[in-house]
Amino acid sequence: MDAQTETVMLDLGPATRRVAQLVEGVTDDRLDGPTPCPDYAVRDMLAHLEGLAVAFRDAGRKAFGPTTDTDPGAGLPSLGQDWRATIPRRLGELADAWRDPAAWEGTTRAGGVTLPGEVAGLVALNEVLIHGWDLARATGQAYAPDEASLEGSYALLAPTADDPEQRGPFGPPVPVPDDAPLLDRVIGLSGRRPDWSPEAAR
Repeated sequence: MDAQTETVMLDLGPATRRVAQLVEGVTDDRLDGPTPCPDYAVRDMLAHLEGLAVAFRDAGRKAFGPTTDTDPGAGLPSLGQDWRATIPRRLGELADAWRDPAAWEGTTRAGGVTLPGEVAGLVALNEVLIHGWDLARATGQAYAPDEASLEGSYALLAPTADDPEQRGPFGPPVPVPDDAPLLDRVIGLSGRRPDWSPEAAR
């Protein structure tokens, strides 16, 4: 069991720290701008990041309740006033929760869905990584996730790419050349165009 646990566990810290840096770099004049998620402005994306960090933190802890049982599509989240401090803290708590091997074992629940712990951990990583890219693109910041996180997201998303009956968690895959950078391929698998820009969305 120990060897298997070591195989499936990933450290969410590099991804959450990178996104926390992006959050701290968001200026007030960007809050109402568009993001690659058509229904979300930047302020909505920030609030969504905080909500998913709390939900998957509690999923990792197996502390079930409203945070793990609420459908994230139930409505647009609201951004709190202290978001520059709160969101990085929540992201840190998320990473800490998934450093416990018990988080990756058995089953857990997030968004009202029960799933294996090792799958939930990958989903949490993928949510942070993809929405980090959303935030970076929407706010004009550089974004270079670590290789292990990118490979984890790719492993989660790639199985749906060739099945017309399947779609990734963010929409149907967008074709990207096989020799494109891994980040672009992951973003394409997530249902986004790697060349998205706020200017094109306006």
